[in-house]
Amino acid sequence: MAFLPKTGNRGIALIVTLTLITLLVTLSLELNRQIRGSVIDSAVFRDRTTLRHMLRSGVNIAEALLVRDKQDTEVDSVQEDWAHPETIEPYLSELPFDEGELSVEISDEMARIQVNALVAFPDKKAFNQAQQKLWSRFIRLMLAQQEESDAAFFDELVEPASIIHPIKDWLDSRDDDAITGLTGAEDAYYRDLMPPYSCRNGPIRHINELLRVKGITREMFYAAQTAMTGLSRYLTVFGMASGKNEIRYPGKININTAEMPVIAGLLPEEQEFLAPEIVAWREEKEGGQYLHDLTDAQWYQQVPGLGEVEIDPDLITTKSDVFRIDCKAEINDTTMAAQVVLRREKQKESGKWKCRVLRWRYE
Repeated sequence: MAFLPKTGNRGIALIVTLTLITLLVTLSLELNRQIRGSVIDSAVFRDRTTLRHMLRSGVNIAEALLVRDKQDTEVDSVQEDWAHPETIEPYLSELPFDEGELSVEISDEMARIQVNALVAFPDKKAFNQAQQKLWSRFIRLMLAQQEESDAAFFDELVEPASIIHPIKDWLDSRDDDAITGLTGAEDAYYRDLMPPYSCRNGPIRHINELLRVKGITREMFYAAQTAMTGLSRYLTVFGMASGKNEIRYPGKININTAEMPVIAGLLPEEQEFLAPEIVAWREEKEGGQYLHDLTDAQWYQQVPGLGEVEIDPDLITTKSDVFRIDCKAEINDTTMAAQVVLRREKQKESGKWKCRVLRWRYE
């Protein structure tokens, strides 16, 4: 009977031992990796949960400010607390979050041009004439502000009608075969695209839907990496008003909160250069107090040089109940943002004002 040398037994034992040690080290490293991954995932989940709570708290503060404002005054303007992030900051500092940063900015959604008001309601087939003129002036000014060096930005779109007519055809209903002007587009145009899709023929639900409309490019819409601001900044799909058995889009813009390009579009032809004077008048202060009352929608006629100027009264108001809240929260190098659109509404039973969320989008 043969016996293995003792040295051979020791060699096999060493190999087995090394193999076991290798397996144990590998298992330990894998277990360590999994535990470390779980810890990291837990920390990320914790931070993201905290960020969501921070954003919700920021929106709640915005709601409270807007409700209080409604109780104090019927007029909404850039002179009020909600319009200034620095006045919101003290409220944010009272939130029970030991770590992280939160910022909240409130803007008036009715300071923007309401896309769905371009067609007349309730028929929804013809232009809203006042809105058509507003759009024509606004688009012409947006085109004109582009420097010659950026002329290619709009390609061959040199007339406002090239933008306005396709938007009108996208919105109008029961009008599938009646293309507006030479530059409009109805369902047949979109069906020939690749991939094909249908024309809305109704109110736009989200502002980004305009990117599906003939002639509106992403460059025009967002104006990325150009000297000008994109169209999307000054447009909104909100502003719906309900009446007896009908839905309307009045399209009135709050002259107390509208930005300068929109103000310029509201002014009559060749008077757009007065827009900076209107904006400056709204914000003029002395001793920390605002000097001018913005209650009456015709207050702009008190501005030097505008005494004889008349803005179409069907286009302007001094009130709003729809607001956009932009919140941003950051903690441990993790950032989360939300854009929320709210409507102030009066409760029938209690008579109290509250805010209803129309849209909540994380970014």
